[in-house]
Amino acid sequence: MEKAKSVKEFVERIDATKKKNPKDLSSDQDLTIAIMNLISIEEHLIFSGAKTGKSSFYDLVQEVRELRKNLMLQIIPSYEGEVWCISKHLLATSMRLMEVGTKQQSMGHKEKAYALFNQAYDLYCLFWGLNMNLVDTKDIAWKPDDLKEVEKQVAAIKGANNVTPKAVENNGVFGKLKAVVRKAVDCCIE
Repeated sequence: MEKAKSVKEFVERIDATKKKNPKDLSSDQDLTIAIMNLISIEEHLIFSGAKTGKSSFYDLVQEVRELRKNLMLQIIPSYEGEVWCISKHLLATSMRLMEVGTKQQSMGHKEKAYALFNQAYDLYCLFWGLNMNLVDTKDIAWKPDDLKEVEKQVAAIKGANNVTPKAVENNGVFGKLKAVVRKAVDCCIE
């Protein structure tokens, strides 16, 4: 599939896809959540093996890993460079941030939780942006100005009262990707 020349063109393509088969993107979104859980299972098997000294936990890792890899191939059939690995880590990090956020929320730390949920969604959108060719990897570069945004997000996570979840939402790459993902990946389509 040829790379979209604009976000508008991309959204139009997604809308056309929905008309042909409205479940495609929703299924892919569900599949990414399943992949996140398989990554987590791999981690838990390794820690359980280490904690209990039972190698049977380690023996299951390869089977779970193969299942996860096969499922990832359904979403990422072709890639260049480190995109496969980056994608796996984006999903894993997104899930971990969601888990930490729910723990913060259960302890009554709503602002910390909201900031973590927002960051989890940023990374999830980056995953989709990378795998739907919305992010041109050759244009990715470190920009020193981004440090201020990172400091705001860190302050939000540490519980600074003057930083709300809306304040950490950014209008750069993450903001654009969020808008596209909100429109393109609608899990409520049946």
